[in-house]
Amino acid sequence: MPAVDVNKALAERYIAEAPINVTRSMVWDMELKKSWDPLTYIPYVVSDGKSWGRHPTEDGCEHFFRSSIQRAWIGDENGRVLEDVHINHATKRILFMGRASMVTDGQEIIRADKFQPLFHVEHAASGSDTAPLNLWRIVILTENEDKRFLAPFEKMIREGGLPGFLEIYIRKDLKVNVSRRESTERAL
Repeated sequence: MPAVDVNKALAERYIAEAPINVTRSMVWDMELKKSWDPLTYIPYVVSDGKSWGRHPTEDGCEHFFRSSIQRAWIGDENGRVLEDVHINHATKRILFMGRASMVTDGQEIIRADKFQPLFHVEHAASGSDTAPLNLWRIVILTENEDKRFLAPFEKMIREGGLPGFLEIYIRKDLKVNVSRRESTERAL
């Protein structure tokens, strides 16, 4: 996915009920909250979620586990997605490593549903504090290239604007209501 210039997207694509200038620190705050609580920040993808086992690592990072019920990238199915989550505060990057199975905090073995391939995702806050960029990339683990998985991402790029999780953060945490401007393309 191309980097999203957060304040440029806000200025060009949104109407805000109050002046808003997002900082890199705010984007990082959102990423941290979303990593632990996907149900709040990506409810359009996640219908249930739980995180556990958060602990610091020897290299100054953090690690925890996450289980969620997610909508498929393609198709109408929903299923359990399991992820090892690695947070690097120094580089402001979070890596979600998809897993086929894991052990819960109650020592129960749980398994990911097979409704879609495993995937790994990286989310990051980049740019400067006054001109923040939101970054994310995904690797879908299929035997061969499957172009059907490109469609949802191509649609997001075409629509432009902010990822939904940033819109939610601005409304919920920054307490500024924002709405997308109707594009000329959609108005025709």
